[in-house]
Amino acid sequence: MRTIDTIYINGRFVQPHGTEVAPLFNPATEEQIGTVRLGDEQDVDNAVRAAKAAFQSLSRSSKADRIAMLHSLNKAVSARASDLADAMREEYGAPASFIGFSVPHAGTAFLHMADTLKDYEFRRRIGRAEVEMKPAGVAAAITPWNSNYGFICSKLATAIAAGTTMVIKPSEMSAIQTQLITECLHDAGLPNGVFNIVNGYGHVVGAALSAHRDIAKVSFTGSTATGRAILQAASKSMKRVTLELGGKSPNIILDDADLDVVIPQVLAAGFANSGQACIAGTRILAPQSRLEEIHDRLANAVSMVKVGNGKDPAVTIGPMVSQKQWDRVQSYIRLGQEEGAHLIAGGEGRPEGLDHGWFIRPTIFSNVNNDMRIAREEIFGPVLCVIPYRDETHAIEIANDTDYGLQAYVFSGDTEHAKQVANRIEAGRVVINGAPHEPLAPFGGFKQSGIGREFGAFGLDSFLEPRAVLS
Repeated sequence: MRTIDTIYINGRFVQPHGTEVAPLFNPATEEQIGTVRLGDEQDVDNAVRAAKAAFQSLSRSSKADRIAMLHSLNKAVSARASDLADAMREEYGAPASFIGFSVPHAGTAFLHMADTLKDYEFRRRIGRAEVEMKPAGVAAAITPWNSNYGFICSKLATAIAAGTTMVIKPSEMSAIQTQLITECLHDAGLPNGVFNIVNGYGHVVGAALSAHRDIAKVSFTGSTATGRAILQAASKSMKRVTLELGGKSPNIILDDADLDVVIPQVLAAGFANSGQACIAGTRILAPQSRLEEIHDRLANAVSMVKVGNGKDPAVTIGPMVSQKQWDRVQSYIRLGQEEGAHLIAGGEGRPEGLDHGWFIRPTIFSNVNNDMRIAREEIFGPVLCVIPYRDETHAIEIANDTDYGLQAYVFSGDTEHAKQVANRIEAGRVVINGAPHEPLAPFGGFKQSGIGREFGAFGLDSFLEPRAVLS
């Protein structure tokens, strides 16, 4: 068993002041694989103090110095890609497809931000005013368990590019991954205090960061409910916030789509990261005229989806992260049936042949209307709903009838046709015909999917304050 009993403050691995210990599990086996000692409010104070001292120097550093730091971080993270993949597989259970994206993305996040920084203008002339983009102050990052490396690295990369120091609170359920990525970041040789990492519960460490008088900016990725609490705490001292929250993404199949091509892409969007993704396309909007055909093709395609331990390269859906998450998803599968939806595939319980591990049967409901809870609430598991529409106006109405607006998907045999529909969707990103991720484009949500944007120049803006000097 692994024992994680240190946190990272002021360039050193130190024992936390907090004494509470949490268990760590392998979700594919349900076996306990370690423990993590958690930080407390005193540890937050110590970390913020270190970040505040380091801010004086980093905020005045040159663009060239920051770019060099970002390249050093990239090299340090990339050097241990194999170890990072092994830890993610063991502690999170992610399938090979997700690990194959997530681990390289962690390192390249620093390179993408270095490229953004090269062309970023910190001084601009606007009329009679000279406008300078100034670092906002010490930042806090609060990150979730469903992509530990990616969120830590992308938020840290943006902070460093802005000249801002950071205190990071990762999920306590990802402590083995956090320990490893922290070792990588330490090996980059950055000045002490530029980044600090404190394991701990959200209601302890996260709450202390959100309310801390010396934190100027909070960047959070996680649930909408937690985002509201962070926003409320941050408002007392007018902290700047970026919130990337939940989603209930529409996955729109237009009537001219080639189903041979589209059905696998629709399922890939819906079951992304084993369904544990805020961007998952969980509402499949299907034309009424092709509904029966789409049902049949979905059922056939799901029957070929392999669920299991991520060590098997053929697996595309891994386990839920915890017993609590498994129970949550099971409750929604029961709820869908109680609401009158019909099962095309899946249902309650584990997949056949898997008698242990927090595995879910990939589930698709039909006969769903957009007022059902399974169509409105974020389930965060491999559970999809097929919602029929009469025409494109009706499809767009259904797509936008949600509290969320993070990402949407449109599939069509005609890209221009898809773009016309995409232009009417209320979401921070719309993906047409399975287009690949663009790391420099802004990412964030409309409505209750969040506030602000991450990545590229838009993400960098969010860590800076404009100051105008008139002469």
